[in-house]
Amino acid sequence: MNYRLLLLCGLPLLITNPVQAQQPKVLTLAFGSCNRVELPQPLWPVIAADKPDVWLWLGDNIYGDTNDMQVLKRKYDAQFNLPAYQQFRRQVPTIIGTWDDHDYGRNDAGREYPFKTESQQLALDFLQEPAGSARRRQPGLYAAYTYRVGSKKVKVILLDNRYFLDPLERNFDRTYQPNTTGDILGAAQWRWLEQQLRGSDADVHIIGGGIQFLPQQHPYEKWANFPAARQRLLSLLVTSRAKGVVLLSGDRHIGEVSKITLAGRAQPIYEVTASGLTHSATQNAEEPNQYRVGPLVNQKHYGLLRFRQQGKKLLATALLKGEDGRAFFSQEWEVN
Repeated sequence: MNYRLLLLCGLPLLITNPVQAQQPKVLTLAFGSCNRVELPQPLWPVIAADKPDVWLWLGDNIYGDTNDMQVLKRKYDAQFNLPAYQQFRRQVPTIIGTWDDHDYGRNDAGREYPFKTESQQLALDFLQEPAGSARRRQPGLYAAYTYRVGSKKVKVILLDNRYFLDPLERNFDRTYQPNTTGDILGAAQWRWLEQQLRGSDADVHIIGGGIQFLPQQHPYEKWANFPAARQRLLSLLVTSRAKGVVLLSGDRHIGEVSKITLAGRAQPIYEVTASGLTHSATQNAEEPNQYRVGPLVNQKHYGLLRFRQQGKKLLATALLKGEDGRAFFSQEWEVN
């Protein structure tokens, strides 16, 4: 409400001018993973130039790999105080995130990791989570946020795929034996996720986590190593009728966009993997993925999601961008 105070016949008269608050009609989210503090970090000014409204850490935000919480804290502090990242934090209004194994505490670790409670608090310190936040009290790093773009709502749902993760057995060649009955999220997080999706009035639901959701053919960590949990998630995306689902993942030191069409959903679901802020799998020039659209990116990169309201429509654009700010690939679609 805007107010003007006028004097009429010596008496104060309050005139009100209601001004309709206009929500921006573009929302930009940037995201990435696999970030070593001891390596050069050239991407922060490049990402900032895209003027993201939100930066989203997708895991391996540092490489702690330790049972010593002082070591983990020193690495978080080093990243937080890195001059380029300090400048980035000043430029980007909102920074949120989840974790994966290396910042959780140990490579491939799951629910058995003995210092996960202490590690969670260090991760939340790094993300500047308020002291009184419910996220400080719950087991696990999962959280949800809602943003506006024009008259539309975009919900970001961050999963924790470490705190409750069941174990996997490794073969001699370091590939994994699928855990056919194993779980990733744990009972409490599943209940919470269903609550976030069922009956939600958001127009877009972005679900982010450390490991890949859709790809099945590569031998590394992925939801497909837990086929029952993966099927449960895909079924929930159908039965919940959540609109505009987009999946985000990291971990792999590659970037790619995957697409799946599920029976019962009118629109396809896209997954954007952005992984390799400081180091990438340059030796991985090709890899099978039946869901991939576009190229496999094996250079340092970050991901970008832009939502634009156009009349009653909401348009989405996903990009994978490199050190020079140019896009390796972009994909646009109508969300609703």
